[in-house]
Amino acid sequence: MKSFAYHQPDEIPDAAKLLTSIEDSKLVAGGMTLIPTLKQRLASPAALIDLSRLPGLKGISDGGATITIGAMTPHAEVAASKLVQARIPALAALASMIGDPAVRSRGTIGGSVANNDPAADYPAGVLGLGATIVTSTREILADEFFLGLFETALQASEIITAIRFPLPLKAGYAKFKAPASRYALVGVFVAKIADGVRVAVTGAGPGVFRVPPMEQALSQNFDPSAIAAIRIDTDGLTSDIHAEADYRAHLVTVMAKRAVDAALG
Repeated sequence: MKSFAYHQPDEIPDAAKLLTSIEDSKLVAGGMTLIPTLKQRLASPAALIDLSRLPGLKGISDGGATITIGAMTPHAEVAASKLVQARIPALAALASMIGDPAVRSRGTIGGSVANNDPAADYPAGVLGLGATIVTSTREILADEFFLGLFETALQASEIITAIRFPLPLKAGYAKFKAPASRYALVGVFVAKIADGVRVAVTGAGPGVFRVPPMEQALSQNFDPSAIAAIRIDTDGLTSDIHAEADYRAHLVTVMAKRAVDAALG
């Protein structure tokens, strides 16, 4: 492993300054993605900036019509939160499906969302619920945040500080996981909100995406039967050693039906 500098700032402005002043520096939240890539020599940053000492980035708060989760909150804490379980149970369920106990204890919601891995679970929940990503400088709507493979709308000096989730009327998440990594081969988050339905898919393509035909059908009839006949176009879907694009397309419909079932159940 190549040597690198290590910084552990105490304030968000200091972290942002380090991020912009040191070329090829990387933020470290839980390190569940970054550390393995360093070990495999897939990344060689000049410096790591550890966010663990920054104040106010961890915890879950009730905003009435919203729930706000600090960026450094581990997956296990989201999964075990009585508040999340009561107000957005599908989000607690999603967090409980991430990786294994070690990953859930160390990995953070902010790190997962910022990394935007195409097979990660949280992007489906964030996009499916129409959440707002709060950064050190602004707020970004989920529909504008995820841009593609490991790409987001974050600027060079921005740090995610929290994610604010509106409360859905109903929501559910279902995923078909890769047996070794537990990443989503396909995961679908479905949320019924006041003005319709949102359906977000992870694992199937180069990034999380919505499925308008399913959203329209479920807005008319929120039942698995409403989307049973909808077929997903394979154009742009991923084919790899785990599954071909046509299989992933099939799984999107299957997982979407299960997610609606979970929402109703």
